[in-house]
Amino acid sequence: MFENFTATDKWTKEPVHCVYQAQIVAIATRHADAVDYKFLVDGRRVWVALPHPAWVEYKKRTGTMITDSLGVEIAGHYLKTALQSGEGLGRDMYSLTVDETLAHLEAAVAEMQAQPA
Repeated sequence: MFENFTATDKWTKEPVHCVYQAQIVAIATRHADAVDYKFLVDGRRVWVALPHPAWVEYKKRTGTMITDSLGVEIAGHYLKTALQSGEGLGRDMYSLTVDETLAHLEAAVAEMQAQPA
């Protein structure tokens, strides 16, 4: 659902095409305690960093794990929300907090569940 989507930029009112491209454990590339998700946003690289502690907190709260594919959905949901709210496209990297990550997880899951099968 959020691997390949179009969002309307708040400021330009233009459609922006976003495509998920890669997932990288950030400790290896930038020594950060996060997982980085790379999207192409109209061909431009944009990264969304989700903090590792969100995985631990989610497991503690629910007893289930954030999977790789769910991580993509969380990052994509954040990116779509950022574009539509006007805070997107200004930077190459966006870092979420644990609370933001879990809020976007809940919102992404709710949207996916609302979609017809």
